[in-house]
Amino acid sequence: MSFDDVYEKELSFQTDRRKATVEFINIISDLWYDKSIELVLFRNQLIDRNVSEILNLHEYAGEFVQKAISIFDSVEIAQAIKTLDLPPAKLDIGKLTYEYHLEENADKNAMAFVAEKLKDAKDKSSIEPKDVVLYGFGRIGRLLARELMTRTGQGSQMRLRAIVTRGAIDQTVLEKRASLLQYDSVHGDFPGTVRVDLENKALIINGTTVHIISANGPEDIDYTDYGINNALIIDNTGAFRDKEALSRHLTPNGASKVLLTAPGKGVPNIVHGVNHKEHNPDEIDIFSAASCTTNAITPVLKAIEDTFGVVHGHLETIHAYTNDQNLVDNMHKKYRRGRAAALNMVITETGAGTAVSKALPSFEGKLTSNAIRVPVPNGSLAILKLELETPTSVDGLNATMKKYALEGNLVEQIKYSINNELVSSDIVGSSAPSIYDSNATIVTKDGKNIVIYVWYDNEYGYSHQVIRLAKYISKVRRFTYY
Repeated sequence: MSFDDVYEKELSFQTDRRKATVEFINIISDLWYDKSIELVLFRNQLIDRNVSEILNLHEYAGEFVQKAISIFDSVEIAQAIKTLDLPPAKLDIGKLTYEYHLEENADKNAMAFVAEKLKDAKDKSSIEPKDVVLYGFGRIGRLLARELMTRTGQGSQMRLRAIVTRGAIDQTVLEKRASLLQYDSVHGDFPGTVRVDLENKALIINGTTVHIISANGPEDIDYTDYGINNALIIDNTGAFRDKEALSRHLTPNGASKVLLTAPGKGVPNIVHGVNHKEHNPDEIDIFSAASCTTNAITPVLKAIEDTFGVVHGHLETIHAYTNDQNLVDNMHKKYRRGRAAALNMVITETGAGTAVSKALPSFEGKLTSNAIRVPVPNGSLAILKLELETPTSVDGLNATMKKYALEGNLVEQIKYSINNELVSSDIVGSSAPSIYDSNATIVTKDGKNIVIYVWYDNEYGYSHQVIRLAKYISKVRRFTYY
């Protein structure tokens, strides 16, 4: 075969792949908007992805499970899912495709295989949509707004109804709020539409009205005036940190639950996937989603504790600078944080080491911790040095973490990286709060001491943890297959 013949054959194959991907995208959209069924590929979002992005995700999936996952296989499984009568669900088509092509499933057709795998899917039509109010509209608030509006679908889960800010609301303020939501220097443009409605003091996001409410305190608002009832208030301000202060959100009409996007005092601190089921939303009204660093390290620590046991250890967080720091040298209530954030590495404290024990009591007194703020706007790294009860090896430790990333209760939380070239900008936009860097793992010769590197998008990954917890609190979680 000549070089020209090979080239033409390659072109033909690429055309077929891309055509199949377009069909795949159409099925993804039909399932999402018609049936509230969301497909993901090893927990990677597929909604609003283009052809090249989806093909690249298939390449990653094949490397991850060390078995080729082709777009043609995904289309076959997706077609089978589309024909079934399923309730609202979130399904990992990567896992389904991988399992379908295991040797023992070779004699099953796709329809029979998918029907068998999803036989436990029960009708959850009784789920009642939950009104959501974002109290505060900073970095986390805007990312939550983006995700909530992007994933509204049929509106069968959480519905963003209002955003609470301080100060007067006029045309200029609304335009600035809209612009900050539409454009982001770190996370790129919002894949939707945002326009201003001055008459109703609202933003029209993807054609849906979201009220902008000005208030000096939670008690000043009656949400029922805006048609909002039984709402979940997600507090992003950081101004209210304990149970008494957060209870102020429950005074207004129309509010029933509160979720703090920071560590809280006197309320359950939750790392979704680790300890959320220990706290019943029928009995508790106020929750904390803990911190971004706590959400990054706790899932990995649970996997290691359950498998090997941890004697003690130290956490060092290499954290992106935040709005709390100064742009140029100036006074600050904390030592060192007054120095210019984009010019210095700044040693500071973190409570993440002790906060882990709120989700994992077995870690009480086991971890010391410190933090270094570094000159990047987003993307952080937790370095954990641990002494184990049961010795292991690099291969043994990595195999354990890969298993937790593939199956079990922490698949949404732990992403297993096989990238030899991984750097902080690569993890920006990852929905997993913990990205385990398998190529950086260190284990001493006796197998008792390990050093592991856990990356995390301290904005986007954390926001997804908040949304997962919000769904649990709101009791709108769909059937999932991971």
